[in-house]
Amino acid sequence: MISKYLVSLFLLISSQAVAQTSQVQIAQNSVGKLQASIANKEDFKKQLTIIAEGIKALELAKVDKKTKNWPETWALKAYLSSYIAIIDDNESNADKYYGLATEAYEKAKTLDKYQSNNALITAANHNINSKKQKDGNKAYQQNDFITSYKLLKQVSDYFQTDTTLAVNTAICAQNIQYYNEALTYYKRAKDNGIKNFFVFQYLANIYSSKFESELAIKTLEDGLVVNPYHPYLTNDYINLLLDNDKYDKALKIIEGSIATEKRSKLLLFLYGYLQQSELNNKPTAEIAFKNALDIDQNYFDALYQLGLVYINNSNDALKEKNKQKASSFINRAELTLLRAHEINPNDRNTIQLLIQIYTRKNKLDKVQELKRKLNEF
Repeated sequence: MISKYLVSLFLLISSQAVAQTSQVQIAQNSVGKLQASIANKEDFKKQLTIIAEGIKALELAKVDKKTKNWPETWALKAYLSSYIAIIDDNESNADKYYGLATEAYEKAKTLDKYQSNNALITAANHNINSKKQKDGNKAYQQNDFITSYKLLKQVSDYFQTDTTLAVNTAICAQNIQYYNEALTYYKRAKDNGIKNFFVFQYLANIYSSKFESELAIKTLEDGLVVNPYHPYLTNDYINLLLDNDKYDKALKIIEGSIATEKRSKLLLFLYGYLQQSELNNKPTAEIAFKNALDIDQNYFDALYQLGLVYINNSNDALKEKNKQKASSFINRAELTLLRAHEINPNDRNTIQLLIQIYTRKNKLDKVQELKRKLNEF
């Protein structure tokens, strides 16, 4: 990132500077030598020695009455100082020159009314932002998210197409509960083509927290385009559709997902739940719950809902005056819900269903036992 700007940098030397001062020329020559050093891949110590010559000359140029207000003087100082800030292993020295570079950069921008030093100023700004990014990343690793956010935000606003930078800025904002800012930078990453599933997931979560459900749904749909059938995105998408009563759409997504993820007990459960609650299709719901239990025989939710299917089937049989069929289904409900109760003994809904079953079976001792248990909660 750094060398690209340095190698391509060309010097715009005003005729006034050439004629009136040798110190500015020395600094300009240092930039030329530095470019050659970078091209030859010389080590940083050699580069620092070259820069030192230019910095020394600029210290004289900035107090000379002829050159102290020349934009060249400050553009060169900003550029050379900013380069020290990003290559010096001495952290204290790097920070010192970062401060000097920032000050010189602002002065150069003010003085350079005709943009004759634009290449130097642009390169200095690039280096300054690279230093900010380095410090921001360090703060991030130390969990200092406030400092990291302040720095990375500035850098991301400079390198606006850098998706990784935008995501790191968003994560920092999210960690300090700046959710609107997090939304801005996650969206920047998304708009610049990032494909990481968690960016779409986090974006959708933020939209949901702001009660912007349609935007959340659209974000997950966009995420699934670049991450087809991703389990986390698919689950979030289905749950969001269910939360917003979009049952038909949810059912189609679940059906399609089951075809690719045959061993997903959650998808099978959700499919059965929708068949049971929205379509009143008890036979299909029963098959789905049983398939989920084939994957995990201790799946409480599937056991509970399967018990409900059997109770409803028993009630339908009673309406048809088919006592034998009703008894058969109520027995299945009892066994299924007892298994659910064994897995989660403190679930009140399961206990209440068992009380209904034992009341129908006239097993009053069981009824009293379960009622006492309910009173203990």
